[in-house]
Amino acid sequence: MRTGSRATVSTVAGLVVLGLILFVPAGTLNYWQAWVFITVATLATIIPSIYLARTDPAALRRRMRGGPRAEARTVQKFIIVGAFLGLFAMLVLSALDHRLGWSSVPAGVSLLGDVLIAAGIGMAMLVVVQNSYAAATVTVETGQKVATTGLYSWVRHPMYAANVIMMLGIPLALGSYWGLLLVPAALLVLVFRILDEEQLLSQELDGYPQYMQRVRYRLVPHVW
Repeated sequence: MRTGSRATVSTVAGLVVLGLILFVPAGTLNYWQAWVFITVATLATIIPSIYLARTDPAALRRRMRGGPRAEARTVQKFIIVGAFLGLFAMLVLSALDHRLGWSSVPAGVSLLGDVLIAAGIGMAMLVVVQNSYAAATVTVETGQKVATTGLYSWVRHPMYAANVIMMLGIPLALGSYWGLLLVPAALLVLVFRILDEEQLLSQELDGYPQYMQRVRYRLVPHVW
């Protein structure tokens, strides 16, 4: 199956699963925040994916090849499982919040959450454009070079920085303040992934230790 077709099938399957995760705990289809969230996330993913399918299909394949089974390092398999469970919990808690009316989130705040999601996905795709080796798994490929320009000149892990932006946006987009309570746990999982990944990159990617000395911050400039 061609990369573009695989991406389409994966997107459709993801939409079905996402719909079940949100609308079942919400107990209703009358959940405009979820519909807008799904629409924004879908468009923000599909449009850059079409671009990559035409310009750099190898990079798109790297982004599609993810999940616990795709990880070569045992510790990363557990980290990815934890990340998936954290995202699942965040979505379900936000949907339950809508059902039970725990939060009163203004429409403008929810739309701000959608903006953060679109910005995070867009930033993630920009990372792939700037570094075609930015895979969904922790690995070093033959011929891989250290990316040092663009977003990589600001932080060492701009892909994960994009994930943080999305983490903050998801509960807000779904009309939930309670969902934000899971963000610290998700950040902790991300920290473990980064620390283990940097250990691998320092050992196997030529020039990475020197890059770490030039770019001091991992996620947020002047913070960490």
